[in-house]
Amino acid sequence: MEIAFVLSLLAIAMVLFARETLPVDIVTLLVLLALIGSGILTPKEAFAGFGSDIIIILASVFIISGALRESGVVDWLGDKLGKIARGGEISLLVYMMGSVSGLSAFMNNTTVTALMLAPVTGMARKHKWCPSKFLMPLAFASILGGTCTLIGTSTNVAVSGYLASVGLAPLGFFELTPVGLVIVVVGTLYMIFIGRRLLPATTVSEDLTGDYGLREYLSEIVIKEKSPLVGQALRDSDLGKMDFRVLKVLRNARAMVPRASLVLQTGDVLLVNGPVESLMKVRETGGIDIKPDIKFTDRELKADDLEILELLVTPQSGLRGRRIEDLDLPARLGVAVLAINRHGESLREKIKAVRLETGDLLLVQGPRESMESLRNSPDFATFGEQNPAPHRDAKGLLVLGFLATGVFLGATGLVPLSAGLLGAAVAAVLTRCMPMHKVYTSVEWRLLVLIAGMTAFGLAMEKTGAAAWVANLIVGGLEPLGALFILAGFVVLTVILTQPMSNAAAALVVLPIALSTAETLGLDGRSFAIAITFAASVSLIAPFEPSSLLVYGPGKYRFMDFLKVGGPLTLLLLVIIVTLVPIIWPLTH
Repeated sequence: MEIAFVLSLLAIAMVLFARETLPVDIVTLLVLLALIGSGILTPKEAFAGFGSDIIIILASVFIISGALRESGVVDWLGDKLGKIARGGEISLLVYMMGSVSGLSAFMNNTTVTALMLAPVTGMARKHKWCPSKFLMPLAFASILGGTCTLIGTSTNVAVSGYLASVGLAPLGFFELTPVGLVIVVVGTLYMIFIGRRLLPATTVSEDLTGDYGLREYLSEIVIKEKSPLVGQALRDSDLGKMDFRVLKVLRNARAMVPRASLVLQTGDVLLVNGPVESLMKVRETGGIDIKPDIKFTDRELKADDLEILELLVTPQSGLRGRRIEDLDLPARLGVAVLAINRHGESLREKIKAVRLETGDLLLVQGPRESMESLRNSPDFATFGEQNPAPHRDAKGLLVLGFLATGVFLGATGLVPLSAGLLGAAVAAVLTRCMPMHKVYTSVEWRLLVLIAGMTAFGLAMEKTGAAAWVANLIVGGLEPLGALFILAGFVVLTVILTQPMSNAAAALVVLPIALSTAETLGLDGRSFAIAITFAASVSLIAPFEPSSLLVYGPGKYRFMDFLKVGGPLTLLLLVIIVTLVPIIWPLTH
């Protein structure tokens, strides 16, 4: 009964992870409560993961990544793109993938992707190259680079912590590096010689109104003398109640910023964003004229003090899940959200009710001073323009020094790795390389909850015998094929599970079963654990990875583009893993 309960709980959790009905951290906590309520785990066992070294290491890595971002290290790399790009597309691709994979070996890969997105896109547009030829390689490089060190991905840290919890030696800091480097080199060569040719060649356009399909939703109206709109403030006007957004007001041939408090007058000419059928309803009330055959471009939206900007919602954004209406941007900043691009599809109607998701591209318009506030907001990454932060080379070198010291102390065993990295994070805060008010927002708290909870779930599978039960089924079916085929089966299973689940969660689900299988067959469980660790990080067949989600919309990709480009690369990398891992970590003791 306990085995059936635990496996049923796993199936329910996987469905909830895939459907995203509830946040992953809430699902994880509900699973823990169910395990405690059923008596399978004690509260101490269920919550032990929250006080483990894993959590300290991951939180420290997030803070150090934030410090590297704040100190301008990534901006420095972005500036180098200009010089490298003179050598052509391939030179830029090689430099970009090499530098990004190197950074993501020590930084959160999603953060690296978000920071490099703007400079890479800006450089591509400057040279009239297709951004789509660079953005997927950017995401793939950040993902593959994380396989090179213990702190390269949360999956590596989570597996290492689980191994320690079951009495096995944790992963060494550079233990994964030999295979990780092969994975990076093969991935880079594949994208240069094969993947680049399979990527779509999306058109480069400087006209954002056309890109977002806004032209048919823009109209120019003139307020007549007896219009009911006269005397109404924009926020309370009939246009506002019908979900129109006023983008520009011309009064006596002078452009005015359409602030919420602006009172409309006779003769005002308004550029409005909204469906034509709704505009017809306003016209029926009388008092306005609609100008026919007006063609709009970005120029009309950028006049005088107004400008338009594309903003990317990052995985660290505190606005994910919130409706556009709740942000209250028009009242707070005088900014209007014109359209949203989600996975290549433009959303233009009923924008107020749209809930933001990771990877959403927002086209916004407003006063220049408000745009500067949005550029500096931790909730967005600026897309489509290169805006490097002021160079702070001394602080950047200082953060790199702290990181190198922490890694050296932890890798040599002079201090625990958690203490070394925590010391580096604290040093970055004390030297003001990382502003104190950004420390807690830089940490992916949901991921920490997920890993701590799924580590406890692995313990429940071991404790109830569920892992051994599933392992016996696998051994019974695959033992005649040999140990290598069983290892390959677990590698493929891990890749499949990374589609509905996060990489770390998938690895932690498969790991207890794999270790039980290895024990039953008399094989070395470490070889299985390391193969699963790599497999969880090389699943590139769908855009479900946060780094891939970030480039999905900006690159104008389709789902099939990831399958067409990432599918063959994933298969190639799986062959490398199944071939090299047993050589370096033999299957037999």
